[in-house]
Amino acid sequence: MSKIIVVTGASSGFGALTVRALGRDGHAVYAGMRDTAGHNAGAVAGLEAFRDANAVDVQAIEMDVGDEAAVDDAIQAIVEQRGRLDVVIHNAGHMVLGPAEAFTPEQLAVIYDVNVLSTQRVNRAALPHLRAQRDGLVIWVGSSSSRGGTPPYLAPYFAAKAAEDALAVSYAAELARFGIETTIVVPGSFTSGTNHYAHAGHPADGPIVAEYDALYGGMMDQIQERMTALEPADADPDGVAQAIARVVTAPKGERPFRVHYDPSHDGAEEVFDLGDRIRREFFARVGLDDLLAPASQPSAG
Repeated sequence: MSKIIVVTGASSGFGALTVRALGRDGHAVYAGMRDTAGHNAGAVAGLEAFRDANAVDVQAIEMDVGDEAAVDDAIQAIVEQRGRLDVVIHNAGHMVLGPAEAFTPEQLAVIYDVNVLSTQRVNRAALPHLRAQRDGLVIWVGSSSSRGGTPPYLAPYFAAKAAEDALAVSYAAELARFGIETTIVVPGSFTSGTNHYAHAGHPADGPIVAEYDALYGGMMDQIQERMTALEPADADPDGVAQAIARVVTAPKGERPFRVHYDPSHDGAEEVFDLGDRIRREFFARVGLDDLLAPASQPSAG
């Protein structure tokens, strides 16, 4: 069955690939991105060319996830056009590189805003519609960095992705009785095929950076080189998009809580598996195991 879907941060990388994969599967997909008439005009044109060449139902929609009014307007426009919204995919994110101490608190706040607070803006706009339907799916695009190998000089990004994961886990239980399902997709590190490294931010405190360079000189280049060396030759970020598409297509109640796609195998899967097992066991111990799956026919009260 075709679904109405919105994907945040869809101008490039996993988001753009996901929009295309879902469009090919026959879904109606809105690619949320900011500045569609300016900075991302090229991304919009590329998506329109893909739509026309493949006769699929995909389109860009103006959505700056840092702007609550813009998010509200985008979600409302989708519901008005389609009459409903079925799937929300939290993909927007931003990476930074550099010694943690050299980032100002204001810079950390920006990283948390893009990677964490943005999901709250989207949820507050979208979830009332899904709850009223007593049906829906929320997919969170996380990161293996939340639990797996964590090289230095990526601390603000790692911390933000860990916060996003914690939020997703709690939301899953709180939405289950409304019939809303949750899946967390956990990509590994991809040093090519996305813009994570190319568009990464850097710390503002230059003198602090210089002090770290005395002992950690070239660390940022080393990280990218060594992460690249871990990737198998066939590592393809489109695998993340395909994993998301399979989740959307799967029957309700049969979707996995967490999906991993990490060609480099940084160890996150083992740690997440343990945490998710403990969560299931704890919910059973306290008699809340009904919150581990979406209600098929949830009660209105």
